[in-house]
Amino acid sequence: MDKIAKTEDQWREELSPAQYAVLRQQATEPPFTGQYVDTETPGVYKCAGCGAELFRSDDKFHSGSGWPSFTDPAVADVVELRPDTSHGMVRTEAVCAKCGGHLGHVFDDGPVDKGGMRYCINSCALRLDSADA
Repeated sequence: MDKIAKTEDQWREELSPAQYAVLRQQATEPPFTGQYVDTETPGVYKCAGCGAELFRSDDKFHSGSGWPSFTDPAVADVVELRPDTSHGMVRTEAVCAKCGGHLGHVFDDGPVDKGGMRYCINSCALRLDSADA
Protein backbone atom coordinates (compact mmCIF):
# COMPACT_ATOMS: atom_id res chain seq x y z
CA MET A 1 0.00 0.00 0.00
CA ASP A 2 1.38 3.39 -1.00
CA LYS A 3 1.75 5.72 1.97
CA ILE A 4 0.56 9.31 1.80
CA ALA A 5 3.03 11.95 2.94
CA LYS A 6 1.81 15.50 3.53
CA THR A 7 3.00 18.38 5.64
CA GLU A 8 1.03 19.35 8.72
CA ASP A 9 0.07 22.56 6.92
CA GLN A 10 -1.41 20.52 4.06
CA TRP A 11 -3.38 18.36 6.50
CA ARG A 12 -4.61 21.45 8.34
CA GLU A 13 -5.87 22.95 5.05
CA GLU A 14 -7.65 19.76 3.93
CA LEU A 15 -9.28 18.64 7.19
CA SER A 16 -11.86 20.28 9.42
CA PRO A 17 -10.53 21.34 12.84
CA ALA A 18 -12.18 18.30 14.47
CA GLN A 19 -10.78 15.92 11.85
CA TYR A 20 -7.31 17.43 12.21
CA ALA A 21 -7.43 17.11 16.00
CA VAL A 22 -8.40 13.42 15.81
CA LEU A 23 -6.50 12.22 12.73
CA ARG A 24 -3.27 14.19 13.23
CA GLN A 25 -3.16 14.93 16.98
CA GLN A 26 -4.70 11.72 18.40
CA ALA A 27 -7.66 13.54 20.00
CA THR A 28 -10.95 11.79 20.79
CA GLU A 29 -14.35 13.21 20.00
CA PRO A 30 -16.78 13.26 22.94
CA PRO A 31 -18.87 10.08 23.26
CA PHE A 32 -22.31 9.98 21.61
CA THR A 33 -21.58 13.11 19.53
CA GLY A 34 -20.24 11.64 16.28
CA GLN A 35 -22.43 11.44 13.21
CA TYR A 36 -21.94 7.68 12.76
CA VAL A 37 -22.62 6.44 16.32
CA ASP A 38 -26.14 5.24 15.52
CA THR A 39 -25.93 5.08 11.72
CA GLU A 40 -27.21 1.88 10.16
CA THR A 41 -26.84 2.96 6.53
CA PRO A 42 -25.20 0.22 4.43
CA GLY A 43 -21.89 1.18 2.90
CA VAL A 44 -18.15 1.44 3.33
CA TYR A 45 -16.48 3.60 5.94
CA LYS A 46 -13.43 5.29 4.48
CA CYS A 47 -10.65 7.31 6.08
CA ALA A 48 -11.64 10.99 6.20
CA GLY A 49 -7.99 11.88 5.61
CA CYS A 50 -7.13 9.81 2.56
CA GLY A 51 -10.17 7.81 1.43
CA ALA A 52 -8.74 4.38 2.23
CA GLU A 53 -11.46 1.75 2.68
CA LEU A 54 -11.38 0.94 6.40
CA PHE A 55 -14.59 -0.75 7.56
CA ARG A 56 -17.82 -2.16 6.12
CA SER A 57 -21.25 -1.50 7.59
CA ASP A 58 -21.76 -5.30 7.90
CA ASP A 59 -19.07 -5.28 10.61
CA LYS A 60 -20.55 -2.32 12.55
CA PHE A 61 -22.39 -2.94 15.81
CA HIS A 62 -23.92 -0.90 18.65
CA SER A 63 -21.50 -1.28 21.55
CA GLY A 64 -23.02 1.38 23.78
CA SER A 65 -19.58 2.97 24.10
CA GLY A 66 -20.53 6.24 22.39
CA TRP A 67 -18.38 5.70 19.29
CA PRO A 68 -18.94 3.70 16.11
CA SER A 69 -17.75 0.16 16.72
CA PHE A 70 -16.65 -2.48 14.24
CA THR A 71 -15.58 -6.12 14.61
CA ASP A 72 -13.00 -6.14 11.79
CA PRO A 73 -11.33 -3.84 9.25
CA ALA A 74 -12.44 -4.20 5.63
CA VAL A 75 -8.95 -5.47 4.76
CA ALA A 76 -6.58 -6.70 7.47
CA ASP A 77 -3.57 -4.53 6.62
CA VAL A 78 -5.48 -1.27 6.08
CA VAL A 79 -5.60 -0.58 9.83
CA GLU A 80 -2.31 -0.62 11.74
CA LEU A 81 -2.32 -1.41 15.44
CA ARG A 82 0.14 0.37 17.75
CA PRO A 83 0.72 0.31 21.50
CA ASP A 84 -0.63 3.45 23.22
CA THR A 85 0.37 4.26 26.80
CA SER A 86 -0.94 7.83 26.85
CA HIS A 87 -3.23 9.14 29.58
CA GLY A 88 -1.93 6.59 32.11
CA MET A 89 -3.56 3.67 30.26
CA VAL A 90 -2.34 0.77 28.18
CA ARG A 91 -4.38 0.52 24.99
CA THR A 92 -4.03 -0.42 21.34
CA GLU A 93 -4.31 2.47 18.90
CA ALA A 94 -5.91 1.96 15.46
CA VAL A 95 -4.22 3.97 12.69
CA CYS A 96 -4.92 4.27 8.96
CA ALA A 97 -2.08 2.38 7.27
CA LYS A 98 -2.19 4.67 4.23
CA CYS A 99 -1.99 8.13 5.82
CA GLY A 100 -1.06 7.40 9.43
CA GLY A 101 -4.20 9.07 10.74
CA HIS A 102 -5.38 8.19 14.25
CA LEU A 103 -8.74 6.42 14.04
CA GLY A 104 -9.40 5.30 17.60
CA HIS A 105 -8.58 2.24 19.70
CA VAL A 106 -9.14 -1.52 19.68
CA PHE A 107 -10.45 -3.49 22.65
CA ASP A 108 -11.11 -7.20 23.23
CA ASP A 109 -14.67 -6.75 24.52
CA GLY A 110 -16.50 -7.06 21.21
CA PRO A 111 -19.05 -9.70 20.17
CA VAL A 112 -17.63 -13.14 20.95
CA ASP A 113 -19.34 -14.72 17.94
CA LYS A 114 -17.51 -12.22 15.66
CA GLY A 115 -14.01 -12.71 17.11
CA GLY A 116 -14.32 -10.61 20.25
CA MET A 117 -12.70 -7.42 18.98
CA ARG A 118 -14.16 -3.89 19.15
CA TYR A 119 -12.61 -1.28 16.88
CA CYS A 120 -13.81 1.88 18.64
CA ILE A 121 -13.48 4.59 15.98
CA ASN A 122 -14.04 8.35 15.99
CA SER A 123 -16.82 9.39 13.58
CA CYS A 124 -14.86 12.40 12.34
CA ALA A 125 -12.04 10.07 11.23
CA LEU A 126 -14.51 8.37 8.88
CA ARG A 127 -16.56 9.12 5.79
CA LEU A 128 -19.43 6.78 4.93
CA ASP A 129 -19.75 5.95 1.25
CA SER A 130 -23.18 4.37 0.82
CA ALA A 131 -22.67 4.02 -2.95
CA ASP A 132 -20.18 1.21 -2.24
CA ALA A 133 -22.78 -0.83 -0.31
